[in-house]
Amino acid sequence: MSGSKLSDPVSNPKSLSPTEPAQWEDAPLGMTVHTLPNPHEVVLVDEKRTRAGRWKMLAVLLVCASPVIASYFTYYVIRPEGRRNHGELIQPQRILPAMEVSKLNGDKVALNSLKGQWLLVSVADAACDEACQKHLYFQRQLRESLGKEKDRIDWVWLATGDAPVDEKLMPALSQATVLRVSSQSISEWLQPAAGQQLSEHLYVVDPMGNWMMRFPPGIELAAAAKAKKDLDRLLKASAFWDTPGR
Repeated sequence: MSGSKLSDPVSNPKSLSPTEPAQWEDAPLGMTVHTLPNPHEVVLVDEKRTRAGRWKMLAVLLVCASPVIASYFTYYVIRPEGRRNHGELIQPQRILPAMEVSKLNGDKVALNSLKGQWLLVSVADAACDEACQKHLYFQRQLRESLGKEKDRIDWVWLATGDAPVDEKLMPALSQATVLRVSSQSISEWLQPAAGQQLSEHLYVVDPMGNWMMRFPPGIELAAAAKAKKDLDRLLKASAFWDTPGR
């Protein structure tokens, strides 16, 4: 039959004339059913992605911390036999807390805002008796003895109690950072050696904000020379990653 040779407009769309759009509208739509993903496979893919993200984050953290780790390794491990440190290494190190403290003018600041610079820290009552004044003088002279490297270290007095700081001390404290702190709060971060008082030590904090060294009591010329050697070594070991200022 002549009609048997006619093409099916659906199976052979090329036979449709541009002038016959109605035939497209009558044609049935083809539908494809896709297989849904296996829930177990989705979970495995997510776990792999999470593990990969964690490893990348860990790698970034190691890269950021590697200069500090390298400097400590150089200072404490790769060193001439027989070297003795005057300061006591603190293990584990203790990070600067985010506690709120006050400047002498009453402005509030976070203690951990001191991060980014080596710190030479002392703690004493704000009334500052004769022993306190000698300690502050020792602290200032120790920093000054570092010469051009002194700009890489700040000297900090954490003053406890509510007593006013003697105006006579202010000229000598012109280059110091003086902050009022709670004695109870600061004792949760810094601690003295057994049998000693918190105010008898000087404490060293690295630019990452870690309390990492404590000098023993004793304000004398010999102690100053030994403490200076420790600071010189620390600054030298960290010279390739630490710069003056925050």
